[in-house]
Amino acid sequence: MTTTARPWVKAYIALGSNLDDRLRMIEQACKALADHGAIRLLRTSLLYETTPMYVEDQGEFLNAACEIETALAPMELLDALQNIERVMGRIKTIDKGPRNVDLDILLYDDRVVDTQRLIVPHKLMLEREFVLRPLTDLIPEATIPSTRSTRTVKSYLEDLPVSDPPLSPIVPFGPGILLRPLDPRKKTKVMSILNVTPDSFSDGGAISHLSPELTDFEKSKTVTRKLPDPTETTNSDMPSVIRLAADRAHLLNTPSGSQLCRALAWHIRSGSDIIDIGGQSTRPGAESVGDNAEIERIQPALQARATCFPGVPTSLDTYRASVAATATKIGYMHPELGAEQSSRFETGCHIINDISAGAMEPEILTVAAQNNMTIVLMHMRGTPETMNKPENLIYPDGVIAGVAEELKQRVAAAEAAGIPRWRIVLDPGIGFSKSSEQNLELLKGLQTLRDWPGLRGIPWLVGTSRKNFIGEALGMDDLAVTEYADSIRDGARAVDEVEKAWAHADEKARVILERPTVSKSGKYVRDVKRRDLGTAATVAAAVQGGADVVRVHNVRAARDVIAVADAIWRRP
Repeated sequence: MTTTARPWVKAYIALGSNLDDRLRMIEQACKALADHGAIRLLRTSLLYETTPMYVEDQGEFLNAACEIETALAPMELLDALQNIERVMGRIKTIDKGPRNVDLDILLYDDRVVDTQRLIVPHKLMLEREFVLRPLTDLIPEATIPSTRSTRTVKSYLEDLPVSDPPLSPIVPFGPGILLRPLDPRKKTKVMSILNVTPDSFSDGGAISHLSPELTDFEKSKTVTRKLPDPTETTNSDMPSVIRLAADRAHLLNTPSGSQLCRALAWHIRSGSDIIDIGGQSTRPGAESVGDNAEIERIQPALQARATCFPGVPTSLDTYRASVAATATKIGYMHPELGAEQSSRFETGCHIINDISAGAMEPEILTVAAQNNMTIVLMHMRGTPETMNKPENLIYPDGVIAGVAEELKQRVAAAEAAGIPRWRIVLDPGIGFSKSSEQNLELLKGLQTLRDWPGLRGIPWLVGTSRKNFIGEALGMDDLAVTEYADSIRDGARAVDEVEKAWAHADEKARVILERPTVSKSGKYVRDVKRRDLGTAATVAAAVQGGADVVRVHNVRAARDVIAVADAIWRRP
């Protein structure tokens, strides 16, 4: 019988690495599995950083598990896994010692295999947390065939002593950042908002309409840009660092390039951990500008960040697949010193931040999968034009349950597109398809969302900055304070000193406490530019609820809040 004629069965594979670029090794192994003609990669577990067992004098491991379907017999599957290890350069030194990649069959259908080369279920799996925990992510209620017991994978995990500190999943979130959603000591990260749009609700027009000079610079620095040939007698003899400095000088000498670099520098200096660049406003009722216009807006900003500030984690705020795909090709080819005159491409963005979680353009999930990019899946119903229609604000089982269950569907769609679970971050979508009361309920119930069955262990990003529900809360208080102050003033003694004192106080107060405007819904709201203190309160609430990342306009204010909030709530 040929392999193509055999029935396809499910199997579970353990993945591990503690040498070289561990994450790259594991993701390369997953790709090799997916590319095999007789193997289908279905799902992955979360990814864990673990202390080595048995041989302790070695580096920490990254461990995960994956669910596959295969037409290979057990021994053929073993051969396929060992061939992947060989191709990836694994050289076995000592048993249970360091390795760049390790692939083990944990379970194969419901069969028991006991040969000299292969034992399935894996003979040591029940004593290894680094095996059982990822497997529990995938099949917590499954039983182990060889044990002749009805006990579940999850129950065996619960028998093991708790690690100190407890194992927490890790999620890469740009260069140098690993989110650790279940680590009680984790530090909250700040994502700053850099909109290159003329019509965003808070900062529209702050950076837009970039000059032709910068556009010309961008066209000359695309991904296909060639470094000078060192064999030619032109500028190729110029040291690489000087060439790079010249390119940066060219960028900074254009008005728009200088503006962008100053804006980026301010974000970084203020304390931004991740810069989120967006070229399409998603405020309620925002006009769609189209793919090409969005690309024209974001390209200079991505190029400037890659050129001037390499290595700074950057996300792209888009729901369009073609924009995300194009963005992966935008960046800067950094020359490096050395005899080989090698170069290194710095991509303009490392993360996709999709307000629709792939629902508006499902192909964006494929873009993320093919480029090994982390993706933020945000909850929203409809489109920016329709999201706040009455029918999109109805949650029969409550907003927390509705958001959780709908995000579970989007996680499943992302996994089906080939995105590993360790490349997913969730966003409850505050301000999108939610009423003000529902926004407040989500903030209050964030911990419930984090613990929701099927979502536990995935990081959460919370974006509340300057949103309308904050403006409403502040506006009602502004009105109350102003009316009270006016009543006191009307009853004050009409003498010169009292009048002068009041006029002085009133002038200072109205810088902040202008009489609030009335919104279309008839509610009093504070102006969007004066909502940062209200935003600070929501940031503190997000930290208390367990958020991993907060997305804000005012970076410095957010960092002040987080410094204290983390000190209160992020303790072992």
